[in-house]
Amino acid sequence: MMQAPQITAAERLSGTGAYALDLTGVSRHFGALVALSGINMKIAAGERRAVLGSNGAGKTTLFNAITGDFPVTSGRIKFFGEDITDIPAHERIRRGLRRTYQISQLFGGLSVLDNVYLACRGVSRRRFSLLRPGISDVNMAQADSILHAVHLEGDRDRLVGTLSHGQQRQLEIAMALAGAPRFILFDEPAAGLSPTERKDLIAILNALPKHIGYIIIEHDLDVALRVSEYVSMMHNGRVFKEGTPAEIEADPEVQEIYLGGKHG
Repeated sequence: MMQAPQITAAERLSGTGAYALDLTGVSRHFGALVALSGINMKIAAGERRAVLGSNGAGKTTLFNAITGDFPVTSGRIKFFGEDITDIPAHERIRRGLRRTYQISQLFGGLSVLDNVYLACRGVSRRRFSLLRPGISDVNMAQADSILHAVHLEGDRDRLVGTLSHGQQRQLEIAMALAGAPRFILFDEPAAGLSPTERKDLIAILNALPKHIGYIIIEHDLDVALRVSEYVSMMHNGRVFKEGTPAEIEADPEVQEIYLGGKHG
């Protein structure tokens, strides 16, 4: 079922004075290769945006620029009104920006709970404390709550290395929820998932607290269009078309380039 048309980011932010993300003229060059070219994008607080495009369109490079993994060649990036263009990646995390990756970055030899606990601890003020967590440890309590949100509460004591691929993807979302995230970048969370696991992923993303906005990069259009309010299509490092999920799905040019004809 397609979502009803949404108000624009500008309309939603009327009177608040800041976007969650505000990209102005963002470009990234690798020598002579132009991976991103003049990206302008404004995303409201709490907005759920899908960024779609074929391989090589510049989607992951866009994420790397936003998180600070790659410095931009030109342009500016603001996060809730603060210019973060030259701020290190770890400081962007402390400001509430989170990300998942295409390739899992988990501690396979630790339990599910320990992975999420360490993620919570890593963004807390007591992250350098050598004291073992007690019964009333707030990070442990948060980790338990997060596992419930991603449907892994029954697997809290399992070693991560024994989880299925789909469960590991759920755990990555859990770790992105650690601390107090204000905005999350999801990099192909449905990659390699079964149809049942995709349905579970859609339920998890749609149930996230409304104040947490996100961008999702996803090749599975059925997933992307069901968890987003607005879509930005990328091609050759540029944003060439934007609209609601219904508008993007019905667009003839999108169908021809990305869907190979009518998308059913």
